[in-house]
Amino acid sequence: MKPLRTGVVGLGVISRFYLDAFPGLPTLDLVAVCDLREEALAPHRAAGLPSYRDHRRMLAEAGLDAIVVNVPNDAHAAVCRDALDAGVAVCVEKPLALDLAEGRALTELALGGGAVLFTAFHRRYNDNVLGLLRSLPGPAAVESVTVRYLEKIEEHVGQDRWYLDPDRCGGGCVADNGPNAFDVVRLFLGELTVESAEVVRDEAGVDRQARVGLRSAAGVPATVELDWSYPRGEAKDVTVRLKDGTEHHADMLAGHHAFKSSLKHEYVGVLREFEEAIRSGTDASRAGLAMLELVDATYGTERAEVV
Repeated sequence: MKPLRTGVVGLGVISRFYLDAFPGLPTLDLVAVCDLREEALAPHRAAGLPSYRDHRRMLAEAGLDAIVVNVPNDAHAAVCRDALDAGVAVCVEKPLALDLAEGRALTELALGGGAVLFTAFHRRYNDNVLGLLRSLPGPAAVESVTVRYLEKIEEHVGQDRWYLDPDRCGGGCVADNGPNAFDVVRLFLGELTVESAEVVRDEAGVDRQARVGLRSAAGVPATVELDWSYPRGEAKDVTVRLKDGTEHHADMLAGHHAFKSSLKHEYVGVLREFEEAIRSGTDASRAGLAMLELVDATYGTERAEVV
């Protein structure tokens, strides 16, 4: 099988998990990287990896089959659009775009051009989450699902301080952590709608906590709890209550003791499924758009409930 020539745009805090995953995926070749900062490119350039300051030049020169977009959220749409226009398959970090209108435009572009548009939701590849999913008797037995995604955001952003700017991030905890948490619920229940949203904002108006009520197409309720100000490290887990009254739990961090160490195997899963979508020609755009719809609906429900 001919390896897919792949480039990475954006060498921020999450990029190392992508870069670390490539050696274990022999049919994906990392052939180029791109970042605006020369200091981020320097070690790759020294190792002989083609390194670019302009993603358009990389698209034009590197002979890419696929691209990983790991730039700040407010730049997602532009980089994805350029790649799709070039006929290059896209794996973009969540969220797909800064807002729902941008996400819809990108989805239409991908579908019209036949290029893969894949959004990375790394928690759906978590070993403990998948173990729980496999252990359940089936969706019809589920009474409710609760997902908690709690952390102190300042401990997670590293040098990528743009996360703390709502104009660049797209919001606060709902825009940032919401997509991963919503996607875990969707993994268990399928398509979702927002029924309620309790959002706590700080003095600058940034959402720091939220409790979102969801419901599946089959009528199963779910709750997502988000926190950007969690005082005790982090807590990321899913609890499924069955109709027989039993509760089943998965801690996303269990067995992964170092900070962010659970991401190592999760991003292998991201790239593996991205490759499968490319090779099969599967339309992978729905998940990214669905999460933008839920984020948009959460903020809209919050506004409506305040009024």
